Formats: sequence, structure tokens, C-alpha cells
Amino acid sequence: MALILGIDPGSRVCGYGLIHAKGNKLDYLASGCIRVADLPFTERLKVIFDELSSIIEKYHPNEVALEEIFVGRSPVSALKLGHARGAVIVACRNLELPIFEYPPNQIKKALVGRGRADKEQMQHMVMSILSLKAKPQKDAADALCVAVCHVHTQASLIKMVGVKGSRRKRLQDHIKR
Repeated sequence: MALILGIDPGSRVCGYGLIHAKGNKLDYLASGCIRVADLPFTERLKVIFDELSSIIEKYHPNEVALEEIFVGRSPVSALKLGHARGAVIVACRNLELPIFEYPPNQIKKALVGRGRADKEQMQHMVMSILSLKAKPQKDAADALCVAVCHVHTQASLIKMVGVKGSRRKRLQDHIKR
């Protein structure tokens, strides 16, 4: 049974979610948000690093699924998000966890079936998939979605290993990354 830590990084709120995956069965373990908006920027990065390190040490996940950067309208916000992702990546790699990254549209497509789903749709689907009785916080729901996307993507790649020829070689190279 694999324990997956999904992370929705943010420089103001960093969502996390943990799920157990055994075959097609997914079980919710925990989720939450690291809220740092009121702190000076450099302190935010330290708190994200420290809190995430504590979560990793508490739950001992096998793998980390991380949402890639979404570049919106503000380059300054994108840079701050990059710094926050850096704190997340260092916390995970410091404890020798493998990290898998997914773009937002792939995460949405894996859960809802299309790459332009809104947050409400994502919350609804993650509640359904993980049999949750209540809506998780938005950033925590996003993190759980990243974890579910990772499980679905890895299962699809494993099924494709039977592919022949050059497609198989490209697939094996992709899995190694």
C-alpha cells in the first residue's frame, strides 16, 4: 500500500493531503492547510518548510505529488510561488522522498475529465472519490486532487508498459524521470 502526499503549494496558503492507495482503492488519511499569509515573506518559507517536514515525519509518505507552477497575470506572484515550491521541494528531498509534478490542467482532467474544471467541481469529485462526508478546505482539496491524479497517472503508465517498440522506450524513459 502506497501513502501519497499531495501538495498544492502557495506562498500564502499551502495545501496538503494524504491518501492510501492500494490498487484501485483510495482511502483518505489526512489533509489541511499551512496558512502563512500574515507573516513576512522569508518567514513564510521557513514555516512552510518546517510544517511540511513535520507532516512528512509524522505520516511517512512513500511519494509526493506536487502541482506545477501556474503563471497567472502577476510575475511577482509567480516568483513568490516559485520560492514556496522551492521550500516544499527541499523539505521533501531533505527526507529523500521522490517527487512527481503535474500541471493544473492534467490534475483537473484526471479528476473531472476536462482541463478547465473549477474549484467547486474539483472539491465535489475529490469528496466522491475519497468518500468524504464534508468538503475539505479548497487548498487541501486541491492537494488531495494532486494525490489522486498521481495515483491515476501511475496506474495508467503501468498498464501501458506492455506497449511495443519505440513507444515503450519513451514510456520507460518517462517513468524513470
